[in-house]
Amino acid sequence: MQPLSVVLVHRDQPERLVDTIDAFRAQDVPVVITIVDNGSVSVPPVEAVDVTVVRAGANLGFGAAANIGYRRFLADADAGDWVVLAPHDALPEPTCLSHMLSVLADRPRAGLACADFGDAATPVVDPYLGGILVPARVDEGWEPAGHPHGTLMFAHRACLDQVGIFDERYFAYCEEADLALRARDAGWECGLVRGAMVKNPHISSPSAAIDYLQLRNTLLLVREHSGRYHTFIRFCIALVELGVGAVAPTHRGPYWHPGGRVRGLADFLRGRFGPPPPHLLTKR
Repeated sequence: MQPLSVVLVHRDQPERLVDTIDAFRAQDVPVVITIVDNGSVSVPPVEAVDVTVVRAGANLGFGAAANIGYRRFLADADAGDWVVLAPHDALPEPTCLSHMLSVLADRPRAGLACADFGDAATPVVDPYLGGILVPARVDEGWEPAGHPHGTLMFAHRACLDQVGIFDERYFAYCEEADLALRARDAGWECGLVRGAMVKNPHISSPSAAIDYLQLRNTLLLVREHSGRYHTFIRFCIALVELGVGAVAPTHRGPYWHPGGRVRGLADFLRGRFGPPPPHLLTKR
């Protein structure tokens, strides 16, 4: 059986990276792994016959680092039809990849798909709110989704060839939704494979950067795919959320950071995308 191409995006989590490599090597299908390192202080000596390390040289963001792996995959015509993308701390169960491949074999127009995170939720894209989660509708097999989550996602070669790879303006967060909407417009399906289990127990970014990126990028996503009217409504919702969260802690999101949100709104208005401001990358 031809090895399945896997791209792992890594930054400064060498122990977790080793665990993730082990989890992919433990799959019941063969894999060949490309690690794209986003400017880490150190990378463990993991290069082997089935593992290649590509150093980005700096923290380019999840999307841009993933694109390095995607370009290498697309340049190799013998690498197969599917490429898997995951962060350095994704832990797929041993049958995760084979389960996904068996389901995808029956869906010739599937362009993007993700594994089951076990949260009984399905990612969708709302024209006003951007990427949100709704309750799962199926218990096993293929479930249509608005976009794949980035914990473990499959992309089909023909889909990437047609619609392109990640938009690097997003840096991190919402790039999967943007890619999925472009794929949908080109006639490709996106879904989640229930029962193909993966875990991702860690959040390593500072909450200020997460809040900044999620808000700024959601506004970009809505503008690009739903238009200016929807963007205006989403911007107003963000202002209301900022005011309510300031006086009511129970209404704050898990990564609440008022400074990050204000800067996200301001940077969206002035068209500043890419990496977050350096001061937001400092852990509180």
